[in-house]
Amino acid sequence: MCEANVFLARKGKEEIVMENVDVLRPEGDHIYIRDIFGEQLRLRACIKEMNLVEHRIILEENATSESAP
Repeated sequence: MCEANVFLARKGKEEIVMENVDVLRPEGDHIYIRDIFGEQLRLRACIKEMNLVEHRIILEENATSESAP
């Protein structure tokens, strides 16, 4: 399995947002993520780091970050 775990960097800490992510797509000032079970989330964030060997994607919160519907 090649899925990744997505973390959000916020206030100097990283918190897991979603596990088993198979789709991550920038959409303007949001990032769309979907896991292998079909759960979806849009975050107002940008990609900070991707480490595909460790299956980790770190997003960085935008100044006005919040989940979008």
